[in-house]
Amino acid sequence: MDRFALGIGWRIVSICVLTSAVTYVYLQENSGLLLFPLVCADLFFALNLYRYVTSLNRKLTRFLESVRYSDFAVAFRADSNLGPTFHELNDQFNEVLDAFRQARAEKEANLHYVNTIVQHVNVGLLTFDSAGQVELVNQTALRLLGIYRLRTLNDLNSTNPDLAELLRTAAVSPTPVSYQTGHDGELSVRCTAVRLRGRLVTVVSMQNIRTELQQRELDAWQNLTKVLRHEIMNSITPIVSLAGTMRDIVETDLVPLAAPSNEESQALILPSYVGESINDLRDALTTIEQRGAGVMQFVDAYRNFTTIPQPIFADVPVEQLLRTVVQLAQANAPKAHITCKVSSPNLAIRADAAQIEMVLINLIKNAVESLPKTQVPVIQLEAESTGPRVIIRVIDNGPGIEPEALEQIFIPFYTTKKTGSGIGLSLSRQIMQLHNGQLTAESTPGAGSTFNLLF
Repeated sequence: MDRFALGIGWRIVSICVLTSAVTYVYLQENSGLLLFPLVCADLFFALNLYRYVTSLNRKLTRFLESVRYSDFAVAFRADSNLGPTFHELNDQFNEVLDAFRQARAEKEANLHYVNTIVQHVNVGLLTFDSAGQVELVNQTALRLLGIYRLRTLNDLNSTNPDLAELLRTAAVSPTPVSYQTGHDGELSVRCTAVRLRGRLVTVVSMQNIRTELQQRELDAWQNLTKVLRHEIMNSITPIVSLAGTMRDIVETDLVPLAAPSNEESQALILPSYVGESINDLRDALTTIEQRGAGVMQFVDAYRNFTTIPQPIFADVPVEQLLRTVVQLAQANAPKAHITCKVSSPNLAIRADAAQIEMVLINLIKNAVESLPKTQVPVIQLEAESTGPRVIIRVIDNGPGIEPEALEQIFIPFYTTKKTGSGIGLSLSRQIMQLHNGQLTAESTPGAGSTFNLLF
């Protein structure tokens, strides 16, 4: 017999004995001093028997509460010594809790795995419920929206006031919609509504299609440049070589005939116009050779447009970067007043300092070339942080850029200057794209121009 049955047995016997004693004392009409402790003892054993018998119900209640509230740290071992059935029951309870504990650990691991993937994709992702509470958002979405935290859709009112309403209405549309995020980006927003256990949840994906379009345009120009450079170099190289060979023949064989220097050659008398023709031929061949070499040098210069090295990223203090650029640029622009202003001395960017210096120097050089007719030429370099982004501005007070030209200045080989290759701004934008950033321009004719480097 197990200990549980023995425990019930001796408690029932105790209750029966005490009940008999109470009855006997009561019938004998003895003093209440003896009757009262006997009744209390009888009630105590009855209550103890009730609690002892119902302990299994309490254990089952604790088990179900543990499952309900996911409290799997509970262990059932206290009454295992009451018998083999209690020992087996406790083992089953503990095994069930271990299974739940393992299932929860696997669920948390899967959630962590999925969340890690979501945080590392290049597409902005967020989900929100019917009340506008954001349940999930990745870093790409925060970067695209220009904010550092997003708890509800109302948090977008400070940076993108129309986007919250757009997200709510776009959930019923199967096609993506476009949203303009200031002057530096254009988002393609796609929303999908799903039901999770009866709750309506909207899943939103966002992509900066302007950056993608710029990258595709850049790739197309680079491919075109490679083809043109290859074909032009293959065509012009033999022409230059032949022109040089023919010029050498003229210098060696024909020029001495036109201008004899000894008595033996006096017998060969050439008309005067032949000498002039030889000189013209020599000049023409020299011109062809020089211009051909110039074309080869010009075409080869575009090699840089397709061979920009990958940036070596490091933490770059912005204030030190701008001061270095000002010192380098001021020596080549003594008439222009170049200043720099940084919102915080601790402001820093993750970039390749040498490449960003190249971009800034090129922008300052362009600004200087636009200022010769300005009485007080001023170029300002400013840097500030706006949420997760850092913006460096190059501002001049020159004549500005016409609107039709402003749309084309980043196209390779396009230039508004009489001299220039037209690849400086294209190279600068390409460098910024390699830094996962943007290079944009703003200008008002007659009021100067501003170039923005967004990191």
